[in-house]
Amino acid sequence: MNLWKKPISVQALTRLHEGTAPEYLGIEFLEVGDDFITARIPVDHRTRQPYGLLHGGVSVVLAETLGSCGAYFACPEGFRAVGLDINANHIKGATQGWVTGVTRAVHIGRSTHVWHIDLHNEAGDLTCVSRITMAIQAQR
Repeated sequence: MNLWKKPISVQALTRLHEGTAPEYLGIEFLEVGDDFITARIPVDHRTRQPYGLLHGGVSVVLAETLGSCGAYFACPEGFRAVGLDINANHIKGATQGWVTGVTRAVHIGRSTHVWHIDLHNEAGDLTCVSRITMAIQAQR
């Protein structure tokens, strides 16, 4: 079942993030399915912490980007999604390559959405699990 209430594509997501933190950190949108969005982030000089691992906050930026996009594009026209809460459990570090995330809806309600995000390294190992809760509001 297609969740999207607004026109969505990899190109639209990429354009939406021009000049923003996700673009500066190198996030690339990869795929939009009927009920998911996939994106990846490089593990490089922009995204590592001083000990050589992908910074935990950067994992959260990828998770929040994915969950927020899911919520926004699943809202009817005239509505927007704003973050209420996000949590993340860091499971395994990444030191190189790419970390890829996928988001899927857990709950789509009239006034709130909950989205789950899994992040994996290039070997397919789970690096982080996250959940974001979004408030759905009429646009001003």
